[in-house]
Amino acid sequence: MKEQTVPQLRRRLGRADLRAVPEARRALRELLRHWGGPGQSEVAELLTSELVTNALVHTEEGAVLTATVGPRALRVEVRDFVGHGPRPRPRTPREESTNGRGLVLVESLADDWGVRPCEVGKSVWFELGAEAEAEAEAEAA
Repeated sequence: MKEQTVPQLRRRLGRADLRAVPEARRALRELLRHWGGPGQSEVAELLTSELVTNALVHTEEGAVLTATVGPRALRVEVRDFVGHGPRPRPRTPREESTNGRGLVLVESLADDWGVRPCEVGKSVWFELGAEAEAEAEAEAA
């Protein structure tokens, strides 16, 4: 039986290297070229850039971005290697501030999301379902 490969993106992100944010968006856009319904890849890019930015701004180490396209959903994880600090959570941003909106966006736009502790550091992840893609294919049939 032939093993089917799952489309996946894996990138190491350098410490405090914010150039990694647009590079991650471009790589994700390429991965998602044939995935999802209208607007889904743009949402995925936005949420990914929020997680990547948070990891690079709020940790002292680099991070690893992994995006996996499954049959029913896209899962994106950004893992850092910092063993201390508060668990990330959405917070209400101050009106005059441009910071603090990343996890609010993730919570609002992702189908599911969370924080998973790792042996060293944590992984912040989100999932977007492929339902819109399946609906569009069903309508076209």
